[in-house]
Amino acid sequence: MALQEILVVEDLALVLLVALAMAILFRWIRQPILIGYIVAGMLIGPYTPPYSLIHYPDVLSALAEMGIVFLLFAVGLEYPIARLRSVGRTALIIALSESLATFAAGFLVGRAFGFPVWDSLFIGLAISVTSTVIVSNILQELGVFQSSEASLVLGVTVIEDVITVSMLGILQSTALHGHLSIVEIAVSLILVVVFLVGTLTIGPRLVGPLIDRLSAVRVRELFLLGILGLAFGLSLISIALGISVATGSFLAGVLVAESKAQAQAHEMMAPLKDLFGAIFFVSMGALMNLRLLLDFIAPVAAFLATAVGVKMVVTYLAARRVRVPADHARREALTLAASGGELSIVVAKGGSDVGATGAFVLPFIGALTVVTTFLAPYLIRFAWRDTPRADPPPPDAP
Repeated sequence: MALQEILVVEDLALVLLVALAMAILFRWIRQPILIGYIVAGMLIGPYTPPYSLIHYPDVLSALAEMGIVFLLFAVGLEYPIARLRSVGRTALIIALSESLATFAAGFLVGRAFGFPVWDSLFIGLAISVTSTVIVSNILQELGVFQSSEASLVLGVTVIEDVITVSMLGILQSTALHGHLSIVEIAVSLILVVVFLVGTLTIGPRLVGPLIDRLSAVRVRELFLLGILGLAFGLSLISIALGISVATGSFLAGVLVAESKAQAQAHEMMAPLKDLFGAIFFVSMGALMNLRLLLDFIAPVAAFLATAVGVKMVVTYLAARRVRVPADHARREALTLAASGGELSIVVAKGGSDVGATGAFVLPFIGALTVVTTFLAPYLIRFAWRDTPRADPPPPDAP
């Protein structure tokens, strides 16, 4: 076996063993396991002295991308189209209100600190999104994932992802051409709408029967290959259209949820979701450089306060506007206030890729992500502290 192959295996072994150790520790001290995975990544990542214990971070990043596919596919499995329709209009109004308000507020804060216009725009967009992956994992851990309130929260985060990716395309196009290209924006939005509408209208008629036929064969390998092929296929189409990979995998899960084999798909995906989900959060931790917090402590604090404050207030007001009960609106507001996550890093990288932002933007948003990723589990737990479990207990639960 070549040295490179040995080192890749060594990396994977290290990631899984350290993640296991941190998961056991954090479960013992009754803290979110997600935080344990992030700490594991920080321990073995390139920013922890004396040196990085990971030889091939690119391999870890690729596995983390697969983790997003598995995690969001599993989330989509819980959302048949009828459940999405039940929160569609309400989620759209809340998502548009709070994401655009946070984007505008973030831009103004950036300008107040003297940041250039483009830097302020991309930072404002980065703090306007809430991580679907992180929120869904914590809600599942709390046992409230099946509740109607959780459905609304996740509906908002999915719409947020679409808004953020669309806005990112607009900013990148404007930065490249030096002016706002209405034609390119219109074409991009039309493609996104056609993809979403086409998937949710034509997809169930084609995918549902196909999945049911694969299930009827009673060959687990064929069924697993079928649902994974669908998940990665729609993720690939999403990437080609400039949409987040999370959107494509989520829609794939929604389509499978329309079939009679939803329960079987859920059972087969559970171990893959848990494994690659752990790798995803370890990779997030490996990207975190806590020393950056010392360099950007004042602006990080200001942007964090802006994101949490604006999201909390606007989400509550928008939810009440569409007649969400007051106690539910407060819970939604606290949950969605935990901004940032994997898509924030994508936004920062998007600005860097087109040369629109300064060199400090990516590490700055990385520093913000450190704080928000740690904050999210505690904020969401606080929001749902008095809510009874809506999900069935795991098989080994007492």
